[in-house]
Amino acid sequence: MRGLIHIYCGDGKGKTTASVGLAVRAAGAGKKVLFVQFFKDGSSSELGVLRGVEGIEVRICEKHYGFIWTMDKEEFDCAARDYTQLLRDALEESKNGYGLLVLDEVISACNCDVVPQRELLDFIACRPEGLELVLTGRDPSSALVEVADYITEMKKLRHPYDQGMDARRGIEF
Repeated sequence: MRGLIHIYCGDGKGKTTASVGLAVRAAGAGKKVLFVQFFKDGSSSELGVLRGVEGIEVRICEKHYGFIWTMDKEEFDCAARDYTQLLRDALEESKNGYGLLVLDEVISACNCDVVPQRELLDFIACRPEGLELVLTGRDPSSALVEVADYITEMKKLRHPYDQGMDARRGIEF
């Protein structure tokens, strides 16, 4: 059976949370899961739990570059090199019997030209038959929207950050 493409997007909280839930569900059903994060520094609370779940493999970029808008050209070039390699490695590894590949914040990485969207689209077109694929991030391109089977938009109506509250460990990260 052909795996489907999921997009979790929008300005609201819950994109990563939804992808974590699907990863746990898939692992619970005996599927191999590869969970890959872009732009995050590896401190998100879900990673420790995911690493402890049988059947789930987690990959992150070993170096954290911070926010894209704070990078100079050299930092951007290094980030693009490292994140592109992370994407390439994940796409290649996902061909080894995985049932679910989660690319958390890959949409944002594509939007910032830190990873080549063309490579992601090419992979989608010829991905392994049963591989389910989740892409998260804000503002998916029309090309990604076109290939998606599920699109779920998390819409922010209210968020404590807007009132000056910092992200809280275990809730926002």
